Amino acid sequence: MTFASDLTTGARNLLLNCAELKQEETLVIISEDPRLGWYESDVAEALYQEAGNLGIIPTLLEVGKPSNQKNLTVLNAVDSHDCTIFLARIGDQDRFEVLAPGKKTVMCYARDARMLASTYGRADYRAFLHLKQAVNDILFEANTVRITCDHGTDISGKMLNKKSEMPGDVSVRRFPLGVPQPLSASQMSGRVALVNYLTPTGSKVYEPAAVEIEGIVFAEVSRGLISGFMGKTKPVEKIREHYKMVSEKFNIQGDNVHSFHAGIHPGCSYLSNATDDPDRWANTVFTNPRVLHFHTCGNYSPGEICWMVIDQTVSIDNKNLWEDGRLCINNFEQTRQCLKEWPELKSMFTSPEQTIGL
Repeated sequence: MTFASDLTTGARNLLLNCAELKQEETLVIISEDPRLGWYESDVAEALYQEAGNLGIIPTLLEVGKPSNQKNLTVLNAVDSHDCTIFLARIGDQDRFEVLAPGKKTVMCYARDARMLASTYGRADYRAFLHLKQAVNDILFEANTVRITCDHGTDISGKMLNKKSEMPGDVSVRRFPLGVPQPLSASQMSGRVALVNYLTPTGSKVYEPAAVEIEGIVFAEVSRGLISGFMGKTKPVEKIREHYKMVSEKFNIQGDNVHSFHAGIHPGCSYLSNATDDPDRWANTVFTNPRVLHFHTCGNYSPGEICWMVIDQTVSIDNKNLWEDGRLCINNFEQTRQCLKEWPELKSMFTSPEQTIGL
């Protein structure tokens, strides 16, 4: 296989298996200015070319960085095409969650052609749709969930929401598909070790977007609410100030821990350094099984501030679904069945990507 053929496979996976586009349907590819450092132009060009090869009618629209105001040009483009593919951060903002009947929207996390051509982009989207459903079924059958990590995270609680979403419940399709449905944290109590950075969720825009954490700060949580931060004075004050700034800016509940989920895509890697852009890092690497993130600051998903837990163990009724950052796909019948139906996943989980920018 050559890079060109791998890129074609990745592009077709997005256009056909995920977006389910057909000949003569219209597509707008909304791509972010590559000078902003989030997306390279080569991924938009690859999708545009392959869409044309497939008889789809593509249009390219370049946009700038996201803001908290509506972009009428973008909204009109979404309304006037059968399908929209976002290669831009604005696709993660909530204004695109409610679509007109018959419209399709895809938020793509392949930042460049290399990612689209890798196993991250090539692995059949339908396989991960099946895997997501299998993991959802396991999680929503659980009575209790416990999350731990080597930095000292230890938080657990009963699962109240027992309804797993169906594929049609999600209006914006994510590609590659890399996380299960978020689990409510409303009954979770314990502590979460905050290391590296606090990062934004992509929902709204604020500055500074990320906050570097010196050492380890423990977020103490009681039934889904932050009861305090424990650690050295300077980093604790920095975190408190950040929460105060974000919650006051958007008039939201700053102490709320809304939900969490962990990555399920072993093809996800991050070759840059997290320190170069912690926001880009967090909003790219979250689909890797080595990462679990909490949605905090706001009584809605995804909230506004993320806690990134690395190499987590997630125990479902005392049985590990993730262990030290590896998805234990052989531990549960639902995920074993997924492997049987999609045997190409086996090699990916045998040798998952470990490079996550840290």
